[in-house]
Amino acid sequence: MISYFVRRAGIMALTMLAISVLVFIIIQLPPGDYLTTYIEELRSQGETVDPNKIAYLRAQYGLDRPLTEQYFVWLWGMLHWDFGYSFEFDLPVSDVVGNRLWLSMVLNFTTVIFVYVISFPIGVYSATHQYSWSDHGITLLGFLGLATPNFLLALILLYLANIIFGTSIGGLMDPKFINQPWSWAKALSVLEHLWVPVVVIGTSGTAGMIRRLRANLLDELQKQYVITGRAKGLSELKLLLKYPLRLSLNPFIADIGSLLPQIVSGAVIVSAVMSLPTTGPMLLSALQSQDMYLAGSFLMFLALLTVVGMFVSDVLLAILDPRIRLEGGVRR
Repeated sequence: MISYFVRRAGIMALTMLAISVLVFIIIQLPPGDYLTTYIEELRSQGETVDPNKIAYLRAQYGLDRPLTEQYFVWLWGMLHWDFGYSFEFDLPVSDVVGNRLWLSMVLNFTTVIFVYVISFPIGVYSATHQYSWSDHGITLLGFLGLATPNFLLALILLYLANIIFGTSIGGLMDPKFINQPWSWAKALSVLEHLWVPVVVIGTSGTAGMIRRLRANLLDELQKQYVITGRAKGLSELKLLLKYPLRLSLNPFIADIGSLLPQIVSGAVIVSAVMSLPTTGPMLLSALQSQDMYLAGSFLMFLALLTVVGMFVSDVLLAILDPRIRLEGGVRR
């Protein structure tokens, strides 16, 4: 087991290194850089640009160095928890992200919990009541969840929350708490606003998870060991919990690696529509303005979530399903 963890840690490190190279190449692909975009904006407004000032800024930000040197400076900084300098905000990336990253983590993990808590009982009930009226109703709601655009559902829920509960539209807290120190009133305001984006972002994931769990559980319930257990007189509940439900949870565990980055990246449009102070709109703005260090840090964060999530899902799958082994080799 220890050798597996050591080997997997080495693979994860190499994977993150390869991803860092790809991320740096991707953010460098558009022609020019942040200063080029900034100069064009000034010229479009009729302002003159001092070439000496531009040369000074290029030297200050390190944009006059070769790309390989820029990459290694960026990589070395990340290894020392220094994510570079945001050109657009004129601040270190860690200062720019600030509370946005924390609020994004709260929103994303709450959405994951919502997806699992809602989809698990509904998927089990739908599989154990196949072709019943309730099963057809759940299937219809699942298809509606998959087909409804997130931004449309966001607008509807924002309107209903404002009309029914008096919740202010947009944001993750009342405007009076913005830039204020944390307090119980501010935390309660976050909870009051949090349920709308959680439901909006988690709807499509919940619908897809229900369909996968239902299909897996139906497949397990039709296998020979279930028929044999039923013939021996086991109760339906004990028979369900013993093996079929346990083995059908594989997609729940396997989706850990992809669910977190999928939620983070999928919340960009919803965050823009709902004016959420999360990292999504900031990532979009950084990519548009070619703020390379800010955009690269966000992309590396998504990659880290994916790599760590895959590792956790592999270990949990081996614990959950005895047919899966962490170590290779043929068992005789």
